[in-house]
Amino acid sequence: MQPSAALNRIKPSPTLAITSRVQELKAQGVDVIGLGAGEPDFDTPDFIKEAGIKAIRDGQTKYTNVDGTPQLKDAVVGKFARDNGLTYRRDQITINAGGKHTLFNAMVATLDAGDEVVIPAPYWVSYPDVVLFAGGTPVFVAAGADQGYKLRPEQLDAAITPRTKWVIINSPSNPTGAAYSRAELQALGEVLERHPHVWIFADDMYEHIVFDDFEFTTIAQVCPSLYDRTLTANGCSKAYAMTGWRIGFAGGAPWLIKAMSKLQSQSTSNPCSIAQAASVAALTGDQGFLKDFAALFQSRRDLVVSMLNQADGIVCPRPEGAFYVYPEFSALIGKTTPSGKVIATDEDFVAYLLDDAKVAAVQGAAFGLSPAMRISYATSDDLLREACTRIQTACADLR
Repeated sequence: MQPSAALNRIKPSPTLAITSRVQELKAQGVDVIGLGAGEPDFDTPDFIKEAGIKAIRDGQTKYTNVDGTPQLKDAVVGKFARDNGLTYRRDQITINAGGKHTLFNAMVATLDAGDEVVIPAPYWVSYPDVVLFAGGTPVFVAAGADQGYKLRPEQLDAAITPRTKWVIINSPSNPTGAAYSRAELQALGEVLERHPHVWIFADDMYEHIVFDDFEFTTIAQVCPSLYDRTLTANGCSKAYAMTGWRIGFAGGAPWLIKAMSKLQSQSTSNPCSIAQAASVAALTGDQGFLKDFAALFQSRRDLVVSMLNQADGIVCPRPEGAFYVYPEFSALIGKTTPSGKVIATDEDFVAYLLDDAKVAAVQGAAFGLSPAMRISYATSDDLLREACTRIQTACADLR
């Protein structure tokens, strides 16, 4: 017995691998600071937890509809109307076991061999692997620091071919935190209007984590002409500090939602009934704490960007949202560590930080653009300050 060809097309998540490595080192008593995890360090708000507890006590522990309860679908319909000015019906909403599950269902339900998916790089590590598993072909378009880590309209136009089925737009971005303005989305939308065979996967998971009065918009909102071929994906994981509850959702064309539901009926079936009940409370309850969370992340961003830009050889752009920075360090390639190892790649530099500075980050190669690394600042100010001090020392020790 051998693994399938489909399984051999993908690799384990590099971000989860780093998180596991940090946990192993901490269990051994190593004083390591993990900056690889992509989840808020805040606890789930109490009113959401209480809704989950009440659901258990009320016996909401049975199967639900395959792709979500009517109550949660209605809450998602309300969320899209309130936050994004988008109108959907229940039959246009899918509820999944996290945003990754939404992506998986959409790609597997629509891609055939040879179909292409345009993916701006740097990208979230799961995008290309899910496309490959589904039999599609990722088409990468490099969007470096010099362009704010954002895809330009002319790049998108050049990447589209007759085989293009999807383009993925992630704003704010994992791993860079870059977010598209209304004008930037409008410019991309004008390109997509000229290519009616291309669908848009709008990954808005970090929608509520934006800074400096940035106005979040999503492409179906900015370009109504693209509404019928956009899957607007979001979830409770990041903004509501509910990563472990595993609830993602999306709004889109009824035929696509039905196709994704058909796939889900033969894979996971319904998401956890208790998590769904808690998510109704999250989406319909007081949203005021979201701004408090965002303000804390903005303060941490400012701390990390300032300290990393003081490290020799590191250039750290200032992101508009999420809780990541994506510093590049081309000036450090070719330098030598105190132990005599040459830094030839960003993987070498990240390994050096882990071994010598006891700081864990994720190499840029995992996200498709090197030499760089992703740092998550979803941890305390004290740990971030200590981690950045260690990085500064490690950089200064290179020769």
